[in-house]
Amino acid sequence: MAGESEVLQELQAREAIRDLVLRYCRAIDRKDYAALSALYHPDAIDDHGAMFKGLAGDFIAWLPEMLEAMEATVHSVSNHLIEISGDTAVGEVYCQAYHRYPGEEGMEELVVGGRYLDRYEQRQGEWRFSYRKIVADWNEIRPSRTDFMGPMFVGAATGADCLSDPSAAWFASDGGVSADH
Repeated sequence: MAGESEVLQELQAREAIRDLVLRYCRAIDRKDYAALSALYHPDAIDDHGAMFKGLAGDFIAWLPEMLEAMEATVHSVSNHLIEISGDTAVGEVYCQAYHRYPGEEGMEELVVGGRYLDRYEQRQGEWRFSYRKIVADWNEIRPSRTDFMGPMFVGAATGADCLSDPSAAWFASDGGVSADH
């Protein structure tokens, strides 16, 4: 039976790995390439199939060109299986990735459902990706019906890249957490 210290270490590792995966989604959607780079070990591999397979640093350098045409992306994750063995772990993360971009006949949307197969390593006390592979299970390409003109959206904040996104100021100001309520 594992001791209390071992259980606590495993729980801390799981939470750090979950946080890593969530930070990936935020960094890719906000096109925050510096934040994205900090999530991978320098020798990490990213495998996005025929689109890209190689060093994660090269993947991140390639992304701005790939994402330039994207008006919006939203990466969402759900089921996350993690198996930890000391300072290494493997994981399977279910994901849906939404992409809106100009098509031949107006705005289009690509939604991909799949999984990330990840290898994580803790080096110098920090968990990062050492290998990430996308597995596509389904996809849908369709005309976009996005419309921010309705009364529900007038005056509402909309997403943007990196420091232009409303979340940048939100986190910088602690979102009012320390304010008196």
